[in-house]
Amino acid sequence: MAPRSKAGSSRSGTRKPGKPVVRAKGAESSPAKLRRRRKPRGSEAPFWEAVPLAEMTREQWEQLCDGCGQCCMLKVEDEDTAQVFITRLACKLLDIGSCRCGSYPDRHDFVPDCVVLQPETVGTYAWLPRTCAYRLLAEGKPLQWWHPLVSGDPETVHQAGISVRTWARSEKGVKASAITRYIIEEV
Repeated sequence: MAPRSKAGSSRSGTRKPGKPVVRAKGAESSPAKLRRRRKPRGSEAPFWEAVPLAEMTREQWEQLCDGCGQCCMLKVEDEDTAQVFITRLACKLLDIGSCRCGSYPDRHDFVPDCVVLQPETVGTYAWLPRTCAYRLLAEGKPLQWWHPLVSGDPETVHQAGISVRTWARSEKGVKASAITRYIIEEV
């Protein structure tokens, strides 16, 4: 297997044959203490339900990010099979505590292959999590109850177990030859 970096990863490695793939944990059920914010009667639909992705303003587009950090996990692609694997290693710029990029405006200065999601290409990234707002809306699906735009609280993505906050590790200090030890999922 000849690996190569994929989708914003800045390291690559090889996967040992026969090693099982461990799936990342992430509860999608609503705990009793977390309640959905209900839309007041007679109000207009929220922008993410009314405005197509391609017509959103930059501000609206950026608000769709739920702050889970999953897209910032390093990916490894097997050059022979084109299989993509997600690791539990976070980009060196990800602040794991907040699940936000520590250098978002100028991230390409530090991570040149960081992917920029755009309305016309968002549907082409199979590695986007099934819970990603960009992916959900591109597929015509509603946002989840824990999304900050729905719940009104940026902490619900973490409370629901969707974010990488509790299981990610920074790529800093990890040798390229060791990256495959951190594979958790095949796309």
